[in-house]
Amino acid sequence: MAYKNFTVETDADGIALATWNMPDKSMNVFTEEVMDELNKIIDQVASDAAIKGAVITSGKESFSGGADLTMLKRMLALFHEEEAKDHDRAVKMLFDGAGRMSGLFRKLETSGKPWVSAINGTCMGGAFELSLACHGRVAADSDKVTMALPEVKVGIFPGAGGTQRVPRLAQPQEALQMLTSGQTLTPKKAKAMGLIHEIAEPAKLVETAKAMIKNGLKPIQPWDEKGFKLPGGPVYSAAGANLWPPAIAILRRETYGNYPAATAILKCVYEGLLVPFDTGLRIEQRYFTEIMQTTEAAMMIRSLFVSLQELNKGARRPEGVPATKFKKIGVLGAGFMGAGVAYVTARAGIPVVLLDRDMESAEKGKAHSDTLISEQVKKGRATPEDKDKLLSLITPTADYAALEGCDLVIEAVFEDSEVKKAATEKAEAVLKSSAIFASNTSTIPITGLAKNSARPKNFIGIHFFSPVDRMMLVEIILGKKTGDKALATAIDYVRAIKKTPIVVNDTRGFYVNRCVLRYMSESYRMLIEGVPAPMIENAAKMAGMPVGPLALTDETAIDLAQKIMKQTIRDLGEKAVDPEQMKLIDTMVDTHGRHGRKNGKGFYDYPAKPAKKKLWPGLKDLYPQLAPEKVDVEELKQRFLVTIALEAARVMEEGIVTDPREADVGSILAFGFAPYTGGALSYIDGIGAKNFVKLAKGLQKKFGVQFKAPKLLLDMADKGETFYERFDPYKKDEVRKAA
Repeated sequence: MAYKNFTVETDADGIALATWNMPDKSMNVFTEEVMDELNKIIDQVASDAAIKGAVITSGKESFSGGADLTMLKRMLALFHEEEAKDHDRAVKMLFDGAGRMSGLFRKLETSGKPWVSAINGTCMGGAFELSLACHGRVAADSDKVTMALPEVKVGIFPGAGGTQRVPRLAQPQEALQMLTSGQTLTPKKAKAMGLIHEIAEPAKLVETAKAMIKNGLKPIQPWDEKGFKLPGGPVYSAAGANLWPPAIAILRRETYGNYPAATAILKCVYEGLLVPFDTGLRIEQRYFTEIMQTTEAAMMIRSLFVSLQELNKGARRPEGVPATKFKKIGVLGAGFMGAGVAYVTARAGIPVVLLDRDMESAEKGKAHSDTLISEQVKKGRATPEDKDKLLSLITPTADYAALEGCDLVIEAVFEDSEVKKAATEKAEAVLKSSAIFASNTSTIPITGLAKNSARPKNFIGIHFFSPVDRMMLVEIILGKKTGDKALATAIDYVRAIKKTPIVVNDTRGFYVNRCVLRYMSESYRMLIEGVPAPMIENAAKMAGMPVGPLALTDETAIDLAQKIMKQTIRDLGEKAVDPEQMKLIDTMVDTHGRHGRKNGKGFYDYPAKPAKKKLWPGLKDLYPQLAPEKVDVEELKQRFLVTIALEAARVMEEGIVTDPREADVGSILAFGFAPYTGGALSYIDGIGAKNFVKLAKGLQKKFGVQFKAPKLLLDMADKGETFYERFDPYKKDEVRKAA
C-alpha cells in the first residue's frame, strides 16, 4: 500500500518499518492527512498475519515536532463559527476533534501487535505521545535527540494520552514536573524516568528497535495488564498524601493561577490515576476540550506558536530582495553589548571583526565570548572543538581598515551622538558601497543618526537586549530613508543568529523601551503613594510578569533611569517627567548612592553569594506607608498590565509598530509581558476593546492621565474591533503578494 507521508517496508523477519517522511516539510508534523495514513498503517500491520510487529521512525533528521498547531487554530476557528449557531453542538465537535489523536494512539497500543518507536532527533508533543503509546521506545544516543511534552508553553496540554501515560511510567513527582513545565529530556534523563527503554548508537537505532520485537516484546502496555501498580503508589496512600498538597501549592506559587492548562494537567493526572486507563483518557479529553475554549489557549497558540513561527521565518522581510550570505560582520565597540553581539554572531558560524579604541579593550571583548562558551563546555552543551571554532571566528582589532569586506557593521559604542558619528564615518570610509550599517542604540532616534551616514538608505537600527546571548528578541528600527535592502539584510542577520526580529518605525524609545518605561514608572508612582515595596513586586509577579519593576530597574540601573529622565526633560520640557518620580530617582541615586545591581545597592540590597537579594529596608522610610490591608492587589495587577497595554496601543496608533504579531511577540520576548495573555495587544483583544476602555477609564479617574485611552482604542471600542481585525497582518500579506 502506498502512502504520501510514510513508507512501509516489511523485512524477512516479518517486522514492518514505517518511516515517516513528509514531502515538502523540513520536519514531520501531525496533520489530518498524517493521522488518516497512520490509521491505515495500524490496520495494515494488525491484519497482516505475516507482520510480527512494527517499528516507526523518521526519514528526517528529527523525529517530529508534534501536532501542527495551525490545525488546532483551524479547529478553534470552526468551533467559534459553529458556536454562533449551536453552542452544545460546537462543544461536541471540539470534544470529538480533541479525542481523535488520543483514539488513534489507543488503537495502536491495543492492536495486538508490538510497536516500537525509534526516536532520532527532536521528538515533541504528539510525536512523543505516539512514542509513549508504542510498546517499546528506543532513542538514538545523540545530543540532537530531545523529547518533551511542551504544550503547556502555548496554553494547552498533552491531550493525546500524555497526562495518563507519563504518570503510569514515571515517578509521580518527576511526571508532574515534566508535564507542568514542558521540560525537555535527554535520552539519558528519559531512560532514568522510565519513559524510554533503550539508548542506541545512531547507526544501530532501527536495528535495536527491531531486536526488541524479535526478543518477544509484549504487544500490551503495563496498564492493560492485570495487577498493574502505579510507580509512586496509589493516589490515596501515604506517598500520595505527601505528593499532592505540595504539588498544588508549588503550581500555585509558580503560576499564580494564570495558566488554566497547567491546573488542568494536575486535575487530569489526579483524577486519571483513580480510574481505569480508558476512563483516564476520557477525563483528559474532557479537560482538553475545556482548555481549548479558554482565551489563554487561543491567545498563546496565536502569539507563541503561529506568530512566533511566522516572524522567525521572515514574515516582515521585503520580497524580491536576494538573501544575504554573510561572509564577514563588523562590530564597533567591545563593551558588554558589543562583545555579546560578537559572541552570537560567531556562534552562528559567521566571521566577526570586534573593534574598539585599543587592542586591550578589543581583546577584553573577545574574552567575554571565551567566558560564555567555556560555561557551555562545562555544562556539556558544547565541546572544546566548538569553543576553538567559535573563538577562531572573532578577530579583535583597533584598526578600522579590518572592516574592509564586511557585509554588515553593527555599531555598539557609547550612547553619545558624537561618538556614534565618528564611528560611522570611520567605518564607512573603508566599507564597500553595498554594505549595511546598523546602530545598536537603545535611545537615540535612527533618522538622526543616519544623518551621519553618506548612504542613509543603507543605515538601520538593530537593537539588542541585554544579555545578548540569552535574550531572543531583536528590534529592527527603520529610519525615514532606510531602504528595503537594509531591512532585508537586518532580518537575514537576526534569523542567522537564531533570534526573533520585529520591525518598528523610528521614535524615542522605539517600542519595547516605551512599554518597559511605563511599567517602571507605574511602580515609582506606587512607591510615592505609599504602597509597600514587597506588594508592588509581588503584585507584578501575580499579574504574570517574570520580574518585578523595581528589580528590573535595578538590573538596567537606577542612574540610567535618572539619565533618561533628565534627557527627556532637556528634549521635551519639564512636564514630560513627573517631578515626584524625578525626586524619587534623584533621592535614590544622589542622596543614597543606590545605582542598582551594578554597585550592589538599588531598590534591593545585593549581599555576597550565596545570600539572596532583598528589598532595601530604607524604602519604607521614603514615604508614609499604606496599611497592606488597604491596598487592592487586584488593582495593582491591573495597573501594571493596563499601563503597558495602553502604551502598545499608542505605538500602533502612531504607526511605530504596524503588525500586531510584532507588538505581541515583542512584548513577551523582550520583557516577559504576561505570556498567558498572548501579549500586550492580545491582552486588550482578550478582554474586548469596550471592556478594556472601561477598565482604563476607571483607573484614569483614580490614578491619573497615564491611563487615558488613545483615540484608536475608543474607536475600536465603538466598532467592536480587535487589533487583529483592524491591523490584519494576513490581509497585508495578501495585498503584497497580489501586487
